[in-house]
Amino acid sequence: MRRIACLSLAVLATACGSEAPSKEEVEAARVKVEHAVAAAHQVRGALEVLGVLPVYTCGEPRRSFVGHAAEGVKARYACATATVEARDAVTDAVVLTFDEGGCEVHGLRFTGQVAFLYRGGEDLMEVGADLRGLAVDGHNLQAEVGYGTCGDETRLFADVAGGVPGREDHTFHIDGRVGLRGGVPVIGGSELVLDGPGSLKGPDGTDTLTLTSLLYGVGEYLPKEGTALLETADGHRLEARFEEVLWRVGKVEVTVDDKDPVTVPIVR
Repeated sequence: MRRIACLSLAVLATACGSEAPSKEEVEAARVKVEHAVAAAHQVRGALEVLGVLPVYTCGEPRRSFVGHAAEGVKARYACATATVEARDAVTDAVVLTFDEGGCEVHGLRFTGQVAFLYRGGEDLMEVGADLRGLAVDGHNLQAEVGYGTCGDETRLFADVAGGVPGREDHTFHIDGRVGLRGGVPVIGGSELVLDGPGSLKGPDGTDTLTLTSLLYGVGEYLPKEGTALLETADGHRLEARFEEVLWRVGKVEVTVDDKDPVTVPIVR
């Protein structure tokens, strides 16, 4: 698991005032925040799978769309193959198979196979994929992702569970939702906005996690903006607020309970 750049005791302990957190509290907060960031990264990876295929164009016949989508994968990714399967009268599938050596997509490495199910017609389309046959950056996911479009609203989701990378005794679950920009799904573009509730489970119990407006750039491990809130099993409240300062330079402000926040620089 990656450590947050510069998130060390020496830097975090620079908070001033009588309400500054102790070194022990700072170290505990660092570990918790890194677990939350690692879990959110796995959700981002699951959502990025949707970006391999184009978003369905309302009004286009389903069979025609999936055929063009499969052809587009072949043209864009030499490390992936795509085939079309008719599942029933209202459902077609695009089956993606990534090379054993991995396939680099938006800064993430995919291996395995996944089937995208397109269910519906020109006026309402539901798209979903079970990612249990897929690995993202070498980590297997228990995940379902998808979106619904052409109805009254566009909904995008990622229900993801798995192990926290680098910590075999820790697991996570996040019910993620993706933000919309101008009515267009932020999938396959240059940025992705992630929200949703979740949990982190370890030997010390289960922490409640809330992600709010985490903004990711393509290929970036850390969010540019947004907040990760942890309510820990032992009764503490940890908030990590990410902000972009300059290109590839940002900061995260970490607050432990009601004590003074500490600010940590980030270099992406």
